[in-house]
Amino acid sequence: MEKVFVEQFETLLEKYSELLVGESDEAVKEKVKAWALYSHIAKSMPALINHWSALYPEAREEMKQMIQEIKQLNEQHRKSIKK
Repeated sequence: MEKVFVEQFETLLEKYSELLVGESDEAVKEKVKAWALYSHIAKSMPALINHWSALYPEAREEMKQMIQEIKQLNEQHRKSIKK
């Protein structure tokens, strides 16, 4: 990938993270990126997710925790916007 594209895509991811959870630091961006990719794979190839989950149950648990964290951050962010 070209450097310019990577930088532009990172900008998109940063804004998406900010709008989704109200934060856009590197750790949050990485979690949002993993969550988005996992969600896409789960919708487009659920059998692959099932296979992966069976192979790596610890990673599956970590992903579940990450998903829960993003949901909580999103809810908190939405509540803070409504005030």
